Amino acid sequence: MRAAVHTRYGAPEVVGVRDVPRPEVGDADLLVRVHATTVNRTDCHYRAASPLPMRFLTGVLRPRATILGTEFAGEVVAVGQAVTTYEVGDRVFGYVEGRFGAHAEYLAIPEGGLLARIPEHLGFEDAAPGTEASHYALSSLRRAGVADGTSVLVYGASGGIGSAAVQLAKVLGARVTAVCATNGLEMVGTLGADRVVDYTAEDFTADEQRYDLVFDAWGMLSYRACTRLMKPRAIYMSTGPGPHLQNLFLLFLGPLLHGRRVVFAPPKFDPETVQYFAELMATGRLTPWIDRRYPLEQIVEAYRFVETGQKLGNVVVVVGAADGVETPEGT
Repeated sequence: MRAAVHTRYGAPEVVGVRDVPRPEVGDADLLVRVHATTVNRTDCHYRAASPLPMRFLTGVLRPRATILGTEFAGEVVAVGQAVTTYEVGDRVFGYVEGRFGAHAEYLAIPEGGLLARIPEHLGFEDAAPGTEASHYALSSLRRAGVADGTSVLVYGASGGIGSAAVQLAKVLGARVTAVCATNGLEMVGTLGADRVVDYTAEDFTADEQRYDLVFDAWGMLSYRACTRLMKPRAIYMSTGPGPHLQNLFLLFLGPLLHGRRVVFAPPKFDPETVQYFAELMATGRLTPWIDRRYPLEQIVEAYRFVETGQKLGNVVVVVGAADGVETPEGT
């Protein structure tokens, strides 16, 4: 089978598409013919082993997982003799961080893994980006206790995690202000936010509104930059440590923040959550936005684009010629 393989850490060019053996299928496994996958920030960090301490997880000298890819959507083509939940022909999508292997034509995954059936009206490419960003966003929103009436500001609302956070916060009943750059305004305007703010045109930190949760989905801000936006007992969350790691230090200094808190949410993911995302996508309450599509043979270009920091939503990689993708500019 064809797969995107990297045997050393580095820039996107360390990845090459080559022929490798098809994965073996155990008694409790499914073999999925992958039609679509994604390239996301997680893949980029693992490929580059960045930040450096990641090597304790990924392999000190060289990567343990040579085929990356955390998200997939495809068709079940074989099942182990102990499998009862799925059968050949089922269309499924899911998440395999840790195991990886989605940047390939075939993927073996346990029956009890993080997967669910694709809603009938969705294609493989629609479903592929439905898990990675969504589960990070949902973990944060749940950890912050977002519910009916919660006021939420999402910074970086045009990215993968941010666009998922806007939609999921609305599902939970929140009032949402979405902050993004000019190029994301049209896209973010379709996500259901109550307000959309262009941070390149105005200082969003000077907003007169106050929030129960300020969520930096891009990971580039700091608590100190956002204190004016926060109610007296508000929560600040980020996907990054902030400048000079200050968000991490403030995590332990709650008593000094006058009732406000800096909180990080370890991502929690289980098969029930994947099914929840499937139900939301089936009803249109969660729609992963796709910026560009690349064929597997152009996965290096996909990595390069993701690392520009300019993507809106998600970048999908089409494995094979399932939907006839020829250029990366399509949406």
